[in-house]
This record gives sequence, structure tokens and C-alpha cells, in this order.
Amino acid sequence: MSNRIAFLGCGSMNEAILAGLLGGGTDPADVVATVRRAERAAELALRHHGITAIAGEEEPDNNKQAAKGSAVVILGVKPVGIVDLAREISGSLSPKAIVVSVAAAVSLAQLEAALPPGQPVIRSMPNTPAKLGRGVVSVSPGTNCTPEQLQTVKDILRATGTVVEVREDQVDALSAISGSGPAYAFYLAEAMAAAGVELGLDPELSLLLARETVAGAGFMLAEPGADPSALRKGVSSPNGTTERAIATFDDRGIPAIIAAGARAAADRSAEITRQLG
Repeated sequence: MSNRIAFLGCGSMNEAILAGLLGGGTDPADVVATVRRAERAAELALRHHGITAIAGEEEPDNNKQAAKGSAVVILGVKPVGIVDLAREISGSLSPKAIVVSVAAAVSLAQLEAALPPGQPVIRSMPNTPAKLGRGVVSVSPGTNCTPEQLQTVKDILRATGTVVEVREDQVDALSAISGSGPAYAFYLAEAMAAAGVELGLDPELSLLLARETVAGAGFMLAEPGADPSALRKGVSSPNGTTERAIATFDDRGIPAIIAAGARAAADRSAEITRQLG
């Protein structure tokens, strides 16, 4: 079997993984991507010179073509279409081809039921900072995935950031923290910018301050061994302005609100899985 990696569906997340792979030295000739529209295929081929991009408008069997002979097949369409896509390519897969799903809420059992018996399957959950190589991506191996196959996929996904292995029963919780988490940080930046305007700052200046502050704090958190609690305390002088703000957040129940939001996100993820089943 070749070293080819197939990206079936190449939206923002699959393209982020693709770009990370190429940036890490993967030969573009070993990469094939499928999309629906010819314009999108041409765009991908131009942006990632040397890959093969196949549009469904021109080749109705583009997914089957891409899957045939590929060592790793990454499913990147919307969750509602993942099982149908798995069924579509099932007859084109090598028995040793590793099928990876980056779709939220689609279980390993659903994937394995749609694929040939014994097919190696991995469920993965990336987040949007993967586009910058600063993401967090989880892997949960299926019944027939060997340690060597799991390591192959970890090596591929490492191009997008930090890779963590979790049990599948932890994926909903992980999704609530790292999957949805970037939106929480953006929400915080929005709130900070609005607060600055209320305090009399120009809106553009306030947005700049909030954006760069949240981004800068993120870089500090990315340092090896960084502890968010210690970093927070380092900014909070006794009886100072920051300490007063944090005390107000605690009084208003911000930690409990964040926990409740994460629980709601995890519950919704489980609900979607049941609906797709």
C-alpha cells in the first residue's frame, strides 16, 4: 500500500490538517483531497501545489477514487454525512487503510458499522487553532486499530498542534473544553471590549486591547509547565485592581457559569450522537 493520505471533504479543518502535513515535509504527491465543486478543487491545488484535488462535479466517484490505495483516509464532511460517506467508500478501502473521522458526535460504533469488518478506525476531535498549528486534537482508537496504526495517525495530526489520546466516553467532555473552548476565549474578548467601551474607550481601541491581551495571555499559557492559577496570581497584587476584579467575578459566580456552559456543550454533543444514531 502507498503512503497516500486522502482527505475526503476539505473544509477548514481538513485543510488545516493538510496544510500542517505539507508544512511538516509530507510529499504533496502523496496527498489527495476531494471536494464538491471544481472551483474549490482548483483553489486547493493552487494553494497547496503538487497535491491532487478532485471535484465531485467532474468525477462523481471522487471519494472512491481517493480512498482506493490510500494508507490513511480522513473523513472531513459534516457529521450528518459521515456515515453515508463511510458506506460509500467501504468497497474501495484496503483492509489496512486507517479511517479517521474528524466529525463531532459520530461514534466509533457508527463508523465501524458502516465500514468493512476489521477496518481500522480512529475518532478524532480537533479545534480551530489547528489552522495555525496551535490546536488540540484528540484521538480515540476503534476496536481494530493497532498501536502502530494509532501512532501513524498521531504523527499526522501532530502537525496541527497538541495530540491527546482519550477514551471515547471522554470525547463529549473534551469537546466541551477544547472543541468549543476557542469560542469561550473569543466570547471573553468580546465582553472585555464591550466593557472598555462602557468605561469610555474608543471602540476600535477597546477591541484592540481586548484582542491582543487575550492573545498574549494565550502565548503565556502555551509556555512549558504554565499554570493558569499561578499566572493569574502573578498579575493579582494584594488589594490591587486585578484582585478586585477577580473577586467580583467570583461573587457573580463566573466559575460556576463556565462549568454550566461546558456541561451544556457536553450534553448537546451526546444528544447529537443519539440523533445521528
